Amino acid sequence: MRLATWNINSVRLRIDQVARFVAESGTDVLCLQEIKCLEDQFPRNAFAEMGLPHLRIAGQKGWHGVAIASRLPMEPSDTFNACKLGHARCVSARIAGVDVQNFYIPAGGDVPDRALNPKFDHKMDFYERLTETARALDRSRPLLMCGDFNIAPSEYDVWNHRYMSKVVSHTPIEVETLNRLQAAGGFADVVRDAFPEPQKLASWWSYRAVDFRKSNRGLRLDHIWTSPGLTPAVVPGTATIHEPVRAWEQPSDHCPITVDLDV
Repeated sequence: MRLATWNINSVRLRIDQVARFVAESGTDVLCLQEIKCLEDQFPRNAFAEMGLPHLRIAGQKGWHGVAIASRLPMEPSDTFNACKLGHARCVSARIAGVDVQNFYIPAGGDVPDRALNPKFDHKMDFYERLTETARALDRSRPLLMCGDFNIAPSEYDVWNHRYMSKVVSHTPIEVETLNRLQAAGGFADVVRDAFPEPQKLASWWSYRAVDFRKSNRGLRLDHIWTSPGLTPAVVPGTATIHEPVRAWEQPSDHCPITVDLDV
């Protein structure tokens, strides 16, 4: 089973890109973030045509929104809904025995201070709620957590560690918070495990750069994590960051990442 996660930054605007990616990558399960539409506006027919007819959607008008589209039937799962503001940022499904949890975690604004910046407080609260959930999990449970986590954890996940350490997405408090969540569930970071440090990795590049490759200021904000009960099913060598997709016409500022599971 090939699973992909992708912050699509408007699914209706980029539905042709989604279809192209699914066809070229052979994706079986697609987790999307920032779909930016309500559930009744989601392009269901287009997903059926691309062979992903099974859907779980949490929509929101104009903002946020997450969805899971699958070739395989989906069963309900208990969604780890960690958003205190009730935004459409969490959706889940059980697919081929795997509990898939898909998140669009808040970006956190510009100031890394919980007292001064409500957006940053929201981000930290979201992580704290997820961490409490992770601590209570049975680690043998086949669980995959993925999505736009909006934190680049390592100095090798940012273009400039010293500069980015003062910028929301890579500040020390955020990195510590992400590491705490990962430790709470014993999760494996399947992309980083496939490409060990000191190799630089990125999945997001700002729209501000005319040529994102030339400016080379990427961040690895998108992640796929597996629980101890699922990590042995990760097929070695299959984790992939699909960087060429970022160069397509009118792209999302994120590119998809995929991994294969032997389930």
